[in-house]
Amino acid sequence: MAIKRWVADADTTITNAYKQNMRTRATGSNMGLADSLEVFHIYGQQDSGSSENARILIKFPISNVSSSRNSGDIPVSGNVDFYLKMFNVEHPFTLPRGYNLAISAISKSWDEGSGMDMDSYSNSGSANWISAASASSGVTNWTAQGGDYHTEPVFTASFDNGTEDIEVNITDLVEQWLSGAALTAAQTDGAYAKQNYGFGIKLSGTAESALSSSYTKKFSARGTEFFFKKPVLEARWNSSRQDDRGNLYYSSSLANSEDNLNTVYLYNYVRGQLRNIPSVGTGLVYVSVYSGSKDNTEPSGSRLVLVSDGTHVTSDNAYVVTGGYVSTGIYSASFALTAAATKLTNIFEVWHSGTTQYHTGTITPQTLQGSNMNPTTKYAMAVSNLKSSYNSTETARFRISTRLKDWSPNIYSKAKNEPELSLVESASYRVYRVSDNMNVVPYGTSSTYHTLLSYDISGSYFDLDMSLLEPDYSYAIKIALYNGAISSFIEQDETFKFRVEPV
Repeated sequence: MAIKRWVADADTTITNAYKQNMRTRATGSNMGLADSLEVFHIYGQQDSGSSENARILIKFPISNVSSSRNSGDIPVSGNVDFYLKMFNVEHPFTLPRGYNLAISAISKSWDEGSGMDMDSYSNSGSANWISAASASSGVTNWTAQGGDYHTEPVFTASFDNGTEDIEVNITDLVEQWLSGAALTAAQTDGAYAKQNYGFGIKLSGTAESALSSSYTKKFSARGTEFFFKKPVLEARWNSSRQDDRGNLYYSSSLANSEDNLNTVYLYNYVRGQLRNIPSVGTGLVYVSVYSGSKDNTEPSGSRLVLVSDGTHVTSDNAYVVTGGYVSTGIYSASFALTAAATKLTNIFEVWHSGTTQYHTGTITPQTLQGSNMNPTTKYAMAVSNLKSSYNSTETARFRISTRLKDWSPNIYSKAKNEPELSLVESASYRVYRVSDNMNVVPYGTSSTYHTLLSYDISGSYFDLDMSLLEPDYSYAIKIALYNGAISSFIEQDETFKFRVEPV
């Protein structure tokens, strides 16, 4: 699972716009329970020089993000990106075009409030344009009307047509919030540690004081009835594992040093559950590679000399690969293998630490070959373990079987053999809702690769957290394979459907 989402736990719109009487400003109005959020600038409505603005305040449960990191559900800093996602609301009013919104960290605690009126501003309370919060001891005002904000970092969301959603990488700020989780209210926030008071979203630059109007941009609030339109903080990371056990190649001059590396994994299951090896824990583990016995069923003879790369295999001990911890119960090791004059049909990797051996595996190495043509390879795909339905609290693993589409066995081979599976090293998935074709988990094929498929000796797979999906609907999975000939992902024909049921 490489996507996790948290819905906002507080949001509201604050404004200094004039009420309908055009004499009184709505600086005390609150819209904390409205189902939409609004940003605008209105110039010259009350008189020739009047200026009215609206801003959004929104906050996410960073303590839950911290808990997810502590439990290992999301990676450590530097290995995960966080995105703010907010969704456009269609409306009949004038929509600004060609503008930017500034997204800044709020520097003071505020109350969401319970107001709902976004038309006549009849509901009062905190937060509003003047006050941030109220308590039995009194009202806490903003230092500056319209909200108090940190000067950095500031993120920008750009809108060409005006109808776009917000999808902005805010990793720097989220990591500052996570670092500042232990700060008390009396402490001054440092440059790299802030308390989580959420975001303020407003028109950027001088747009709020412009001599022209930008009216009005609306987003869905957390109270919207639409499951996939709620504002979310989304964590994305590449959790794919490329286990080359079924796709291991001898080193070749056709490939560079990185492509000549093969990575193999050890999965330590104890009574059906992944568990760390007690004597290894999260430390180093080692692998030695052997040729086979006379009947090629077990390791035999001396350890094979491996290619020294200075990281996984060192020149002073070219018989041992240094591997390491990946996640609970999973370890990996990478090495390059030079072919002997007579190539081995099988090699045997022995996982060990000191004199203790943990596992012995069998691998059939392959040889890279050049080609005198540029093939157009087509595949047939199936989800071997697809169920008709899943419950909304489970995380399901989908196993993707791939074979060449033009596999045409004769009668004998069809009766005797299963079709030969092909390992696809670069593939991605997306999920859409069947009823309206809405993309609910788009392809992540850019910098984060958060929908990249893993693979091992049995084929490709990925994990999907069903809580990302609204229950009582049917969904479909599509797979795209990377085509190096055109440097692009190509979506395959097959569609795999399932339904999500409430618990």
